[in-house]
Amino acid sequence: MRTGGRRVSGPELAAVDGLRVRIGPRVLVDGVSLRVRAGRVTALVGPSGSGKTTTALALLGAYPEGARVSGTVSLAGAGGAPVGHVPQHPGTVLNPVRRAGVLLRDLARVHGGGPEAVRRALHDTELSEVEGLLRRYPHQLSGGQQQRLVLAQALLTGARVIVADEPTTGQDPAAARRLAALFRRLAARGTGLLLLSHDLDLVRESADEVVLLADGRAVRVGPPDEVLRVPARPVVPPARSAPAPAPVPAPTSGAAAPVRLDVTGLTARHPGGAVVLHEVGLSLRAGECLALTGRTGSGKTTLGRCLAGLHPRHEGTVLLDGEPLPRSVRQRGRRRLAAVQYVFQDARSAFADHRPVIDQVARAAVRLRGRTPSEAGAESAALLAALGLDPAKAARPPAGLSGGELQRASLARALIVGPAVLVCDEITAGLDADTRASILAHLADRRDRAGLALLFVSHDPAAVDALADRVATLADGRLHPASTAHPFGRQDTAPPG
Repeated sequence: MRTGGRRVSGPELAAVDGLRVRIGPRVLVDGVSLRVRAGRVTALVGPSGSGKTTTALALLGAYPEGARVSGTVSLAGAGGAPVGHVPQHPGTVLNPVRRAGVLLRDLARVHGGGPEAVRRALHDTELSEVEGLLRRYPHQLSGGQQQRLVLAQALLTGARVIVADEPTTGQDPAAARRLAALFRRLAARGTGLLLLSHDLDLVRESADEVVLLADGRAVRVGPPDEVLRVPARPVVPPARSAPAPAPVPAPTSGAAAPVRLDVTGLTARHPGGAVVLHEVGLSLRAGECLALTGRTGSGKTTLGRCLAGLHPRHEGTVLLDGEPLPRSVRQRGRRRLAAVQYVFQDARSAFADHRPVIDQVARAAVRLRGRTPSEAGAESAALLAALGLDPAKAARPPAGLSGGELQRASLARALIVGPAVLVCDEITAGLDADTRASILAHLADRRDRAGLALLFVSHDPAAVDALADRVATLADGRLHPASTAHPFGRQDTAPPG
């Protein structure tokens, strides 16, 4: 129930008091306190690396390796129920070899539920609308569908406290609004939610209290309309000069620029034969950005993976500079591997766990461009700095970086090999405004200076408007014709093929 537009506070379910987390000399969280109450949504906001995830994971008793922790965390009000956790990268907590239906039925059985509990969880998370979902493996789901599957798992455990870390990552705007409504329904049932998000519209619509973090400290606490008063920054600031190793030949202009990528009749299938993409055709010129939009689960990620050789179960023709591209990365030599690069939506899973991130970025230049380790190390440091990531911080393993920091490192690893075509899969999702602006500015600079061809998969209308030359829309695995209205209210400026 709400009074004056805000929900009435229920009993305290979880409490964090004076939490301090440090690894060696680094302080990740410095004296943070917060409350999670029944029937309320508490939001943690702040820039990438500000300590949001470290604070939230304390409710699950999870801390970085080697961390020294002080302060108290209490779940006395949760009644012994587990804390539900929806991580920013949901694929990391889904069993890759078990189908979605098996995962949910087993979890329901463990917690005393049956088929009806599974149906209710699917309905609550709107997964009941996804045809064939229960027969799919996690990797056959979009990022947004994986998010909702993990949330369904949390509901089946009977969790009274749910931690949702960037839950709108990979969600289209309509799905994000439905998720906000779901959070309100869960709160109305007495659940306490801790929401971590850079999606300030979601926070304004969902949260009762906001805790703003900066450099590991809570610098402002209060209702959303008070804490989020600061006006938004421009989407794309003036681009900083940045290194552009191994640039492809610069385009001339407009229609005279050479076609880098030409796709005709692309039909993709999941294992078992289910068709994901139907006869897709598009072209992409040097120095051009084509934005690919569409609802969650429409096939955008599958299309990007086909182009990058990561989804070989497809038919049709993909030409790079007029030459056929082999369907699988295993059949592509170094030149073609470097020419078409893919930046994953789930940046954390794209890095090996125990190697320093900067070494993994440099390794790409050694392997695909023949750079010496010292040359690759210097280029990696310069490129990471240009993307706003301190090379010293990138010298840590992936667990020592935030999701936004890993996203910048993932982009650096793709750019350092000097690709002709770059596929970006929701790379601005889950980023704070400053980081997003920096990345968009850098991509625009690469496109204009080096003739980089971009396929930009995104649900972010501001990013699409800022970067894209053309927009194509996927729906049910089919590419909409050029006459289709721009999904964010604008007409396409040219046909997508």
